[in-house]
Amino acid sequence: MRTVIMKEGTHEGVVKDNGNSDEVSSYNRFSQLLSSKDRDFLLSPTGTQVKVSDLEGKVVGLFFGANWYPPCRGFTQMLVGIYEELKSSVPQQFEIVYVSSDEDLDAFNGFYGTMPWLAIPFSDLETKKALNRKYDVEGIPCLIMLQPDGSKDDATIRDGVELIYRYGIQAYPFSKERLEQLHEQEREKRENQTLTNLLANHHRDYVLGQTGLIQVPIASLVGKTVGLYFSAEWCVPCAKFTPKLISIYHKIKQELSEKGSEEDFEIVLVSHDRDKASFDSYYGTMPWLALPFGDPEIKNLARHFDVQGIPCLVIIGPTGKTITGHGRNLINLYQENAYPFTGEKVLQLEKQLTEEAKGLPRLVRHEGHRHELNLVSDGNGGGPFICCVCDEQGSNWAYQCLECGYEVHPRCVTNAPEHDNNVVVGR
Repeated sequence: MRTVIMKEGTHEGVVKDNGNSDEVSSYNRFSQLLSSKDRDFLLSPTGTQVKVSDLEGKVVGLFFGANWYPPCRGFTQMLVGIYEELKSSVPQQFEIVYVSSDEDLDAFNGFYGTMPWLAIPFSDLETKKALNRKYDVEGIPCLIMLQPDGSKDDATIRDGVELIYRYGIQAYPFSKERLEQLHEQEREKRENQTLTNLLANHHRDYVLGQTGLIQVPIASLVGKTVGLYFSAEWCVPCAKFTPKLISIYHKIKQELSEKGSEEDFEIVLVSHDRDKASFDSYYGTMPWLALPFGDPEIKNLARHFDVQGIPCLVIIGPTGKTITGHGRNLINLYQENAYPFTGEKVLQLEKQLTEEAKGLPRLVRHEGHRHELNLVSDGNGGGPFICCVCDEQGSNWAYQCLECGYEVHPRCVTNAPEHDNNVVVGR
């Protein structure tokens, strides 16, 4: 997930553990962390003051965020749902404390007004700086999970944001033991993964056909290469990628048909649309299958494949095992030639690109950029990039501006007129 780098404060804030005992009680620990010499309370959404001592015995999340950064606002909405669910199931065992990086009091009040948990007062800059330093917070949103017993090795979990995105409420109580359990469950699920147990549940053994009314049995997809397309109508990158994917889908299907191959390729939309009307409108443009709107398996699939952004195309092989989570990138790089997306096929395409690159000019002038561009590769100044022309991912070979970092796919270069005698174009 994207983070924004925060500026380091100039005041030296230090929080020290009590060295008089091997085990620090949760009360003393939270008091040292969250209180000041003039304050022993936290703010609540109702405006009342809550004693820091009330956190004793609880799992506590320190939420570092700010109103001005969109990912914080998006994550806050998700965290509110998790928080409210936990407070209804374990009301006396969990709490969150907001550590603000808002610009001013009005911004703090507005953003905190969307939160149902506690907060350090906006005016207490010393405590907030000390917490940022103690936990080495370099980006927001950041969620630090503290266990009641601070003496244990797993008392501090620093990747709470990732855990919430990946596991949701299942991550509670955010301990090392619980995370190990989740990792083991994931390993077992990967080993036993089939297309049926990915897509079906106790109430549904089908996906939707192209009209949205036809029910296509999931069993009919077994043995095929299947792409799970995580997408939504509101997503701007999706709007750019979907037409390309439709074209590639038709080409792959046509090539397999012309070969008389027993192989087959299918795509299933895993919608992240916000309402049924948007889903119907968006899915109506697509020639493939879909999970029903709002199906519970949608969230399960996003967690299982650790989908952190859309569009995302996960490729499942004929055996039901995952081939790659980078189908979108492979489509962008190799179009229909990417099929069947296996490591062997990708290696073959990479070798082919390397051979083709031998015939490319080393320097070009692209009409969309004022500087000359140099041909680079992964091992020679290049690496993964976002093309400045098509806004899609790229790797291996690229044309790169060494002066300003502008980078494009070789196929996206449009040669500028060669009337500029100062430009050298050569091999």
